[in-house]
Amino acid sequence: QVHLMESGGGLVQPGGSLRLSCAASGSFSSITSVAWYRQAPGKERELVARITNSGSRVYASSVKGRFIISRDNAKNTLFLQMNSLKPEDTAVYYCNVDYLNGPQLYSAWGQGTQVTVSS
Repeated sequence: QVHLMESGGGLVQPGGSLRLSCAASGSFSSITSVAWYRQAPGKERELVARITNSGSRVYASSVKGRFIISRDNAKNTLFLQMNSLKPEDTAVYYCNVDYLNGPQLYSAWGQGTQVTVSS
């Protein structure tokens, strides 16, 4: 089982930056894809960015050019650098990790971290 711990959320003014982190711990064979999702009040959870098993990076059109997803494999940590933040980026951000434990593929979610963009 994998446990994910997110950090780095908070209140920031429009145009500012934040860096989210997600540390993975527990027992697993290997991590395949990793991703960040977000959910704003009254809206469905949406994909923000993903690193696929092949290493490709995929971004939502609304964040492309402003957000950067990265991972530190040695530390089993996922990051989301968010620049030029806008009020519409306000949401709870969740990290998601797909991992193998033996031959079985599992998916784990963090508890979420609040990001508020407001002046």
